[in-house]
Amino acid sequence: MTETNGNADGLLAELTACECAVWDALLRGDAKADAAALDESFLGVYPDGFSGKAAHIGQLEDGPTIKAYTLSDLRARALGPDHAILSYRADFERPSGPRAEVMYVSSIWQRRGASWINIFSQDTPAAP
Repeated sequence: MTETNGNADGLLAELTACECAVWDALLRGDAKADAAALDESFLGVYPDGFSGKAAHIGQLEDGPTIKAYTLSDLRARALGPDHAILSYRADFERPSGPRAEVMYVSSIWQRRGASWINIFSQDTPAAP
């Protein structure tokens, strides 16, 4: 389901591609690609606290942090002419994890010219 003003399918497709670029960077351990997707003022709100851009990128110092992921139930909503939020379910496995994890994620993206940059993300663990 997508909720947005204007071109709903286009916004959803654009933001999904941007979000997958972040997940793919975590999958490959690609700090440069991760950095390119995040604004300098990026704020992450996670179960273990707050994170800025440097900490998000820093998690890749020892290589990939994800070994597999699937995003589902994606929803996009415009928050104005140059901002939008993408919310979804993420099922993923960590390289050293014994089991899959599930988070509900909401990411706010800001349009910069013809592209988007991630300015905020919040992960909420799924209830057991």
